[in-house]
Amino acid sequence: MSETMVSTLDPQDNAAALTKSDVLDQLLKPEVQEALTQLVDQLPKLSEMMSLMTKTYELAQKVASDRVLIQDTVGGIQEVVKPLTEKVKGYASAAIEASDRAENSENVIGLFGMIKLLKDPELQKMLRFSQAYLDILGERKK
Repeated sequence: MSETMVSTLDPQDNAAALTKSDVLDQLLKPEVQEALTQLVDQLPKLSEMMSLMTKTYELAQKVASDRVLIQDTVGGIQEVVKPLTEKVKGYASAAIEASDRAENSENVIGLFGMIKLLKDPELQKMLRFSQAYLDILGERKK
């Protein structure tokens, strides 16, 4: 009679019954029970973390979809970057011009010419910067 009942069951029901028995077998293992106990103990923390992650996700969604905030952020970044790019362009053009002048110049700079150059305020500024930079590098190596 039990054979008849088994054969009349739907194959999906039979697979579900096997799956349930497999789950029950797994739940009877001590390591699984210990893991479940640890998981249950951590549920309040996990719930708190999920709540925080959900709030963070919602905030990120709002920020990502706020066109005004995105435009303001891009505008702010451009305001910071624009003066820097202008300075870099100025330094680059000065370097290019100096390179051109140096190539076209036939002047010979001797010992007295170098001594005269040492009095140049721009050279003094560069030398002070170089000295400070080298001092910092030396301090960081110690």
